[in-house]
Amino acid sequence: MAQRPPKLHSLVGWKWVMPMRFFQITLPLFIVYLVLTGNLTLPNLVVGLLVATGISVLLPPIELPPFSLARLPSFLWAGFRYVFVVAWDVLKGALSTARIVLDPQLPLNPGIIAIPSGSKTELGTALSAHAITLSPGEMVIAIDDDGVMYTHCLNVDDSARYKDEAQALRKNLLSKMFE
Repeated sequence: MAQRPPKLHSLVGWKWVMPMRFFQITLPLFIVYLVLTGNLTLPNLVVGLLVATGISVLLPPIELPPFSLARLPSFLWAGFRYVFVVAWDVLKGALSTARIVLDPQLPLNPGIIAIPSGSKTELGTALSAHAITLSPGEMVIAIDDDGVMYTHCLNVDDSARYKDEAQALRKNLLSKMFE
């Protein structure tokens, strides 16, 4: 019986792991570092590259979609919109929490609600949980195996009212970026 030749991608695939990891993880981390520091001197560039590479190496391997220049515009547009959606959620949560703190007579109805992430990937679920936790007054306290995020809220009624709409928007943007 003839032996099957090995798959070509299994022989050369390892050569693409580091370059793809560089473009998908290290380079965005490096850019975020430079934006946050606002310092473009050579020593800061070297430190930023070392920090981004170190974080990238320490992260466990995650399955990201293949890098594609054709997907780049939709990825960037969805990422841009996602940042503003999260910022808007944070602002609304901050105002609501400030109102609760400043007016102790307001009825407070704390509790836990279940929010399905609806994401196919762990990264999508993690980013959804991160966006929810960033919003003042809400915090993801557990995620089950099916991707359902159990979220503590200061006002369950308000959170339950808009959870499906807000999560659908986040899921839509995250799926455009990572699926």
